Amino acid sequence: MVAIASGLHQLIALYPQHTYFQQLSRQVDRTVTKSRTLADNLNEAHQWLRKIAACLRYPPETYPDTPVTSQQVTQEMQSLLEQFQPDPKYHRPQHALLGRLKYLWRMYGEQLLPCYNIPGLPPDTLQLESLFGRLRRHQRRISGRQSTRELNKFGHYQILFMAGSQAELLVELRKVPLDAYQAQRLRLDRAETRSRFLHRLHRHPQGTIQALVNRYVARKMAMMENGSPSCRRKDLCIS
Repeated sequence: MVAIASGLHQLIALYPQHTYFQQLSRQVDRTVTKSRTLADNLNEAHQWLRKIAACLRYPPETYPDTPVTSQQVTQEMQSLLEQFQPDPKYHRPQHALLGRLKYLWRMYGEQLLPCYNIPGLPPDTLQLESLFGRLRRHQRRISGRQSTRELNKFGHYQILFMAGSQAELLVELRKVPLDAYQAQRLRLDRAETRSRFLHRLHRHPQGTIQALVNRYVARKMAMMENGSPSCRRKDLCIS
């Protein structure tokens, strides 16, 4: 929201007579002001989350040369829980994080600790879940069905086929007509335009909003050079 407010202020400075941007800017500024306290609490909760990750030495690739034992992790976690005492009335995000942390540590802490004593044992199953997640998305695309229950039985065969022979995979790919492949890729690209934009806005809000502002200014200047009397709303469409 701060990035959006900054972009609107830039447009108002360039086009002070634009009523729509002025009204929208006031609403965004009001939202930013009302959400400031909550945003500060969320930022503090995020800092505590980073402390928890550092206590667990997570992700592992960040601490490649830092040997640690399960006893040391247990002691550090207990110390962290004693220090982390947010007010449930004024610091709700921090309090929610603390409650969830206590629950997960009580329920699954002992199952997590062996990964610090057994070399090569990963602390999570994210890579395996990511692999099957890609398989599920691929299955939905080629079948058009929402359910991917078949992967429970045949997912491992797909893994073996993908890793078995590149030559055989290339032969199968060459059976698909190039025009049909390009048409389907274009449809897929158009369908994922909105999700890609939301991903960029979430990950890089400043750069995304600045790119939209620059596009609008360039389109406005082009329309003025062509003699267009006004700027249409579709000039803000995302592509």
